[in-house]
Amino acid sequence: MSEVPPPPWAPPAARARGGRRAPLSRESIVDAALAVLDRDGIDGLSMRRVADELGTGPATLYWHVRNKDELLDLILERVIGEVEPPEPDPARWKEQLREIAHAMRAVMNSHRDLARVSLGRWPLGPNALRWLEWILTLTRGAGIPDRDAGRVGFLFPLYVIGFVLDQDASGPLPLPEGVTLEEMLDGVRDYFRSLEPHFPNIAAVADEIVGGDADERFEYGLDVLLAGLETRAR
Repeated sequence: MSEVPPPPWAPPAARARGGRRAPLSRESIVDAALAVLDRDGIDGLSMRRVADELGTGPATLYWHVRNKDELLDLILERVIGEVEPPEPDPARWKEQLREIAHAMRAVMNSHRDLARVSLGRWPLGPNALRWLEWILTLTRGAGIPDRDAGRVGFLFPLYVIGFVLDQDASGPLPLPEGVTLEEMLDGVRDYFRSLEPHFPNIAAVADEIVGGDADERFEYGLDVLLAGLETRAR
């Protein structure tokens, strides 16, 4: 594939400035930044810590990367490329979208705070564009109208990111000493049932509110999204 042109609003790369180029590559900087992110999280990621990881000074990094914000863009672009999209098969569009959602979730969970890194960013590097083209090829080929196909390319990542963020934010539930997770959930379920005189609908679906692990809930959300999208297909 020929080199993908940058979007018109992208500023020139920092390494295009005059002067002698530092003996580092942008790729090695991203490698080091990803190692820092996995170890210390996004709050612990800084240009100085990345420089320390490489055994150099922060000023050296600025020959290749303008600032931390650009570094986060590069990290996201790198991780997007960790998953290779399969050959699009419009006859199996639902199955393939489901597979991609699971692959995206696995990648998000494999790198600390990656979901936080992706917040508010529109990845536009070659890897991201390749994935967007794949989703559009799949969905348009399945007869899904352009309006829906165009939006599902962002809807699925947003669903995965939101789900992973919720898991990261909640973390392990704080349990009283000597109480198991099952016992705590049973207590919550019993409490919801006891609310029947005041909140009859909560009491009626107490089992469904409490039931299901993270994997089951993720799968349920995918079922709802795919079923809704299927109604739009021509």
